[in-house]
Amino acid sequence: MNSLPSGYEERVYAGVLGKIIGVYLGRPFEGWNHRKIEEELGEIHYYVHEKRGTRLIVADDDISGTFTFVRALQDHNAGYQLTAEQIGKTWLNYLIEKKTVLWWGGMGVSTEHTAYNRLKAGVPAPNSGSIALNGPVVAEQIGAQIFIDAWAMVCPGDPDKAVALAGKAASVSHDGEAIYGAQIIAAIESMAFVEDDLLTLIRQAMAYIPRSSVIHTLIEDMLAWKEAEPNDWRATFRKIEDKYGYDKYGGGCHMVPNHAVILLGLLYGDNDFQKALMVTNTAGWDTDCNSANVGCIMGIKNGLDGINASVDFRTPVADRLYLPTADGGRCITDAVRETFALINIARSLQGLKPVTPNQGMRYHFNLPGSLQGFRCEDSIECADVVRLENVRAGESRIDGPPDERLLAIHYQGVGPGRVARVATWTFLPPEDLNAGGYGLVATPVLYAGQIVRARLIADESNPARAAVRLYLKVYGKDDRLEQVDGETVLLDKGQVFHVEWKVPDTGGRPIAEIGVEVGGNSRSGTVYLDWLGWTGTPQLTLGRNTEGRAGRRSWVVAADELREWGVSRSFAVVQNDGTGMVYTGTDEWTDYSMSVEAHAHLAEAWGIVACVRGLRRYVALALDRQGEQGRLRLIERYDEEERCLAEAALPWELYTTVSFSLTVHREGSLTAICTGGDCTVTLDTPLPAERAAGAAGFFVQVGHCQFGDLEIEPANA
Repeated sequence: MNSLPSGYEERVYAGVLGKIIGVYLGRPFEGWNHRKIEEELGEIHYYVHEKRGTRLIVADDDISGTFTFVRALQDHNAGYQLTAEQIGKTWLNYLIEKKTVLWWGGMGVSTEHTAYNRLKAGVPAPNSGSIALNGPVVAEQIGAQIFIDAWAMVCPGDPDKAVALAGKAASVSHDGEAIYGAQIIAAIESMAFVEDDLLTLIRQAMAYIPRSSVIHTLIEDMLAWKEAEPNDWRATFRKIEDKYGYDKYGGGCHMVPNHAVILLGLLYGDNDFQKALMVTNTAGWDTDCNSANVGCIMGIKNGLDGINASVDFRTPVADRLYLPTADGGRCITDAVRETFALINIARSLQGLKPVTPNQGMRYHFNLPGSLQGFRCEDSIECADVVRLENVRAGESRIDGPPDERLLAIHYQGVGPGRVARVATWTFLPPEDLNAGGYGLVATPVLYAGQIVRARLIADESNPARAAVRLYLKVYGKDDRLEQVDGETVLLDKGQVFHVEWKVPDTGGRPIAEIGVEVGGNSRSGTVYLDWLGWTGTPQLTLGRNTEGRAGRRSWVVAADELREWGVSRSFAVVQNDGTGMVYTGTDEWTDYSMSVEAHAHLAEAWGIVACVRGLRRYVALALDRQGEQGRLRLIERYDEEERCLAEAALPWELYTTVSFSLTVHREGSLTAICTGGDCTVTLDTPLPAERAAGAAGFFVQVGHCQFGDLEIEPANA
């Protein structure tokens, strides 16, 4: 069994950061050729999103697929023996058709969409991505390379295992040269944890693919061209265009030309993060994908210091990223959270216990330079008042373990009318409520009724007591953000304070952000946020009476339609074929009771869902027909398997109100109560404790149902 290499955590973090920085660099001009980039943008040394009129932090398939499909290792608990078929099941669980992660370009156009259709039709992986079914052009596009980095990062210094897992993951949607290209990247990244020389990495990676393959020949050519033209990357790129260009390899975005561009950036980057990305992005073609792979490789190889060696790539990003999938509570995330997710997968593979910094607090700042999405508010009353810095306790004027890291909130000139605020998003920011692209599906991560905890420390040199409080920003009318304040505390110099705050009722409105405010007559100084997180079960009522787009966007809509219905503005869910679901919450929800009144206009089956951890892992309390007899069933869906946990007769009619109630107990049991007319039925059943958690909502199978307000409260309330 391998041990994890020295510095593993920070190297993974650097790889994750390199990946997302590469995407954000290349995304604004994705698909442009080299000549257009040079003419309109010049060499790409830094972010150009403002020049292109786009946002820096965006949802992108390169990011979403990379950090979602690797969850198969957790979800199937198969270790290194994980199969392509199991990874394909993970696709079906987390992808919402035509909404999330993939480019849904159509059958035979988008390789991933084609593979998804195969999986949905019952064709298991690896056949779903095979040349035999999909043809060589479709099967050899770039996607296998796009999603591959995470598989390498969980196999540090072990290219044999990284290449094997990469091959299985790639084969879900790809075949042939696409798999070979993905395995080259995985081998390089795995070895980069323990080997620094780039040429050694490339040559050793070549041993993992057939010598007869196009990718192998391409690498040999690239090494020879680099030797012949050691300093002129443009001359080598012209050779790539001549021998491996888009005119030679068909489809929308073939693996071969873009793999050559990745090697171009690596070989001509002079071991420098910024230059490697400059060459890769300026060369063109699938810029965000290629830049992402190069950024990840350079991040792993050169570490965190290498990323900002020339310019500051990290501060504008502040660790922020989106993972929009059927797991809505995972969308709002950051590079630190995804780093520790990968670290704990790697530890599990090696039989090690997971690491949970600061007792599992969501924000802990334990990695150098991490901000975890926190940024300074730039409103008139806050502008130029505050600056953020990740510091070690040993470098600051506070007591604590010298290697402990904290978020330093440096403020100046705080007095009447001038405050310092820093916050991180807990749901989509206003500018992303109308976002399209790769389906920005999300649910909030923080809800009313939960208990927020934080540790705050005042610097020992502060000239005045710091007036500090936590606050929330909640979406109000017309999607305007409204502030909800916690209790203000006055911190003497050097004082440590533990905050505990029960999130107040927000009227069902989504919580957009959580932050720290320094106000009063605090003057100038520093307050440290050591950690912040929350626990407990939400207590709230969710209805269709929230004005604005934010309320509507706070649900995962995996159904054909969700609309407001009638004067009551209740939920109307329509599903034309199969099963549709609409739900909210996170996979951390447990020990909760949910209740709702509803009626069906037309349905083969309908009811409520709980413990939702994707489209194929959930519990449903379902009404259907068994002949002329109405039937209530408590069902667990787990991938392709569906089992009835309990059932009873319950007559029901269309357009007649039925009351549903379902309680999920943390230790592993369910209690359901359903009333239709004069008949009430109670069902009790055990459920594996590891499955007794997840989001909550409604479902309809072929039909149209109307649901009232959804009540969520602690199970013991």
